[in-house]
Amino acid sequence: MRQVVATAGHVDHGKSTLIRALTGIEPDRLAEEKRRGLTIDLGFAWTVLPSGHEVSFVDVPGHERFLGNMLAGLAPAPIVCFVIAADEGWQAQSGDHRDAIAALGIDQGLIVITRMDLAPDRVEQVIAEARSELAGTGLADAPAVGVSAVTGHGLDELRTALDAAVGSAREPSTAQRVRLWVDRAFSVSGAGTVVTGTLAAGTLHREDRLLLCGADRGGEVVVRGLQSRGGQVPQLGPVSRAAVNLRGVSCEQIGRGDVLLTPEAWELVPLLDVRRSTGASLEEAPRQLMAHIGTAAVGTRVRPLGPDHARLILDRPLPLHLGDHLVLRSSGSHSVRNGVQVLDLDPPLFERRGEGARRRAALEQMPQGGDLALEVRRRGAVRASRLLRFGMTLPTPLPGTVHRHGDWLVDAEARKSWTQQLGRLVAQQRRVDPLTAGLPRKAAIDALGLPDEALLDLVVAVAGLDHHEGRVRDAGSGRSLGAAEAGVRTLEERLTRAPFAAPEADDLAALALGPRELAAAASQGRLLRLPDEVILLPSAPALAMRALAALPQPFTTSEARQALATTRRVAIPLLEHLDGRGWTRRPDPGHREVVR
Repeated sequence: MRQVVATAGHVDHGKSTLIRALTGIEPDRLAEEKRRGLTIDLGFAWTVLPSGHEVSFVDVPGHERFLGNMLAGLAPAPIVCFVIAADEGWQAQSGDHRDAIAALGIDQGLIVITRMDLAPDRVEQVIAEARSELAGTGLADAPAVGVSAVTGHGLDELRTALDAAVGSAREPSTAQRVRLWVDRAFSVSGAGTVVTGTLAAGTLHREDRLLLCGADRGGEVVVRGLQSRGGQVPQLGPVSRAAVNLRGVSCEQIGRGDVLLTPEAWELVPLLDVRRSTGASLEEAPRQLMAHIGTAAVGTRVRPLGPDHARLILDRPLPLHLGDHLVLRSSGSHSVRNGVQVLDLDPPLFERRGEGARRRAALEQMPQGGDLALEVRRRGAVRASRLLRFGMTLPTPLPGTVHRHGDWLVDAEARKSWTQQLGRLVAQQRRVDPLTAGLPRKAAIDALGLPDEALLDLVVAVAGLDHHEGRVRDAGSGRSLGAAEAGVRTLEERLTRAPFAAPEADDLAALALGPRELAAAASQGRLLRLPDEVILLPSAPALAMRALAALPQPFTTSEARQALATTRRVAIPLLEHLDGRGWTRRPDPGHREVVR
């Protein structure tokens, strides 16, 4: 099993020294860090525990001036090792790091009391103090161990405690979509761009195509190679420190705060509604804050919606899912202001007065993680794939108020309303114009306010209507044509007796059948209109083929006219119609033959 553990705690309490003692690796990478003896940026190390569990460490700076760097290392890690020095006890940045852990919702970890060689009699007192300060967080009851990195006392007990923490940690899914927050980017001679980050879920393979979502660049990149704990691997699963060699991006185009994603599996959102989990009332929050998620720090505008809820407008879209924890702080502040959790990634826009108050009331009733029936109801219909990208779970079976139509989830009441409304629209148009070919498809979609034209087919079917040549109409072919109905019926009877005796213009005028009436009858499938207003029944082509098939092949136009007992005015458009269907063909200019 692999796992990633981040450190936390006040500056100079021995976090880096502890990691060095556990792993034999120096986590401070920068020359300035080694010169000053102060961790400034993230450090990385790894070891194998007695059980064989592989654990990687992310060492974070403790100084208040590097809170942003600390959050970038702590946020992606599922387990934290909270460090407090026995000789100094709880200090100011201890509280800052506790607030960060609480805001990030981290509830797995250890309490480690370092420098016990300097104050061995204070270990139990400091543990009790730490538990009191950590009350209300997920670490209040975490296992606690006293150690001295100098003498080595307690390190074996710490390794055993780490083993137990890793063994009992929640296991992420290897099949889950990838979201790898980048904490470093650099170039390696002969390999090109390499980025590192904590792979918290999913699996990476060589040649995987990933989506880069960055502050300066976005687009597709390809995994050229993978490393973990200093060695090449063909694939990598969670929870791991990953070094990813990329094709398709230069080192200068990617950096901390960017993220690599499974393509088409995430929704990039600039607007979200959140619920306060820690910190002061959101009603008193500054209108401009920094939002931290993963390794990213993004400017955000805050619109409070009561003390416990707010709307965030991010300076750039981020790949988020429901339940994500974000840390809010002022850009110049050295402390955490709020922890918030994502409640809605597709909130309605405020377009009228009073909508903010109504939204506040809705958010107060909204369950964390979302309610599928509620989400579908407020939209009328929504794509299932979109909700999955938001991180919502689709239960089996679906709620009784939700119907599935392909990828669409449709609310039962919305479907009923659309069905009734469409029936009224079609009936109204028939009353106004009995000769209408039906309600145009675009007009129906606009009138119903459907989010996608694919839903019209569902509404038409449920309403018992018919969809023909881009128009919605009454089902069946026996619909009345109003004043033209009598003339059409008379013409149908005549053509039934003499299928190829197409009426002349005078006959049509006597029956009060003009172009509109004939077009309406043709749209219902009751008449066939050929060029030059040659009117026959829809069955005429099939009847003609029977007669033509009996002729010696090939045949002339005159022979066809005689076989059909009709005129040249009727025979030529009818034969051309059969040619167009591919039922007959012309072997030479003077003849046709039946295609067998």
